[in-house]
Amino acid sequence: MMNAIALPDILEAEIAGRTVLVRADLNVPMHHGVVSDATRIIRFAPTVAALQQRGAKVVVLSHLGRPKGTHNPVHSLAPVANALSQELDTPVRFGSDCVGGAAEAVSRTLEPGSVAMLENLRFHEGEEANDRAFAYLLSANGDIFVNDAFSCSHRAHASTDAITRLMPSYAGPSLLAEVEALTLALDDPDRPVAAVVGGAKVSTKIDILTHLVSKVDFLIIGGGMANTFLAAFGHDVGRSLYEPDALATARRVLVQAQKHNCEVVLPNDLVVARDFAANAPSEVAPISAIPSDAMALDIGPASLESAIGVLERCRTLLWNGPLGAFEIEPFGRATFALAQAAAGLTAAGRLLTVAGGGDTAAALGAAGVADRFTYLSTAGGAFLEWLEGKQLPGIAALTSPESAMENI
Repeated sequence: MMNAIALPDILEAEIAGRTVLVRADLNVPMHHGVVSDATRIIRFAPTVAALQQRGAKVVVLSHLGRPKGTHNPVHSLAPVANALSQELDTPVRFGSDCVGGAAEAVSRTLEPGSVAMLENLRFHEGEEANDRAFAYLLSANGDIFVNDAFSCSHRAHASTDAITRLMPSYAGPSLLAEVEALTLALDDPDRPVAAVVGGAKVSTKIDILTHLVSKVDFLIIGGGMANTFLAAFGHDVGRSLYEPDALATARRVLVQAQKHNCEVVLPNDLVVARDFAANAPSEVAPISAIPSDAMALDIGPASLESAIGVLERCRTLLWNGPLGAFEIEPFGRATFALAQAAAGLTAAGRLLTVAGGGDTAAALGAAGVADRFTYLSTAGGAFLEWLEGKQLPGIAALTSPESAMENI
């Protein structure tokens, strides 16, 4: 497995006076040309600061939005460079292109400890095409390459894959932290291990569920996908969201879980309502008596107590997806309560907690525990593909023989 292979760490490289190209994921939300959420910039800034302190000339590469290979000022990284400059409290020079004369005019004139950012990689079709010629032009801007964008590593793009075969390449601290956290949770965990998997549909997480039941001791299923599993057992789920076409799939997951001695924990009671609206009248119903005109929007108190009991027996927790419609009051109560229980166990040193996915991060933030888990991933597709057991091209590229080019 690739996650068992040690990645080359940028800490091992001699970088003083050398130009380091750093692939970051600074695809941040924008509003009227201004960064509206700087979370990714704030989390990336320490990587740049550490390279500066070691005397490197730092050149940041990133994409923003989906310009589809054309230059679109709406997707310019110039505002992101300004935001990074403010976070670092140091000037960040900006190159109006990421390749060619405009880029090299910036990258080749940097002083040790200085920082530059080049324009959006996706202004060129060669980026998403993983084009070697485009990667070669990128490589002309530096001496060493660092991938610090785990969230972009599930795609074989020029700035994550092809470039590693053209210059000495290393993993950055954020990427290493992400790989370490996921490896600890999935490949070398302290047992017992529990996974919480929620969300709307079984069909979107078939590979995750199938992979996890071979890795964890307990699989706690919530959200809309729990309704599909309940329906697979023959329960009438009323007007609840579920997938009639996925009933056989749900049964196969349960068979695989039994084969691997993984206990699947499904709700035994649910919070149901007639209307999908904030503060809609709701009630708790056992799974055997869901009203035909109601829909399940959260797991019930008995199910929550059972889930907390599982966490208290475990040493490792992996979490992806909410247990209910957490965005709408009062249907986030179980998600928030379970998250707070997990955070408390983490603080007590009893549980290693790793969570990821957009909805998961939002739910943990709403629960007030986003900074109390052992690790919270900001990656989307890359996090999910790792949970599926897939090889991520950007990670695999760092382990290839071509990347071991320290002495070039």
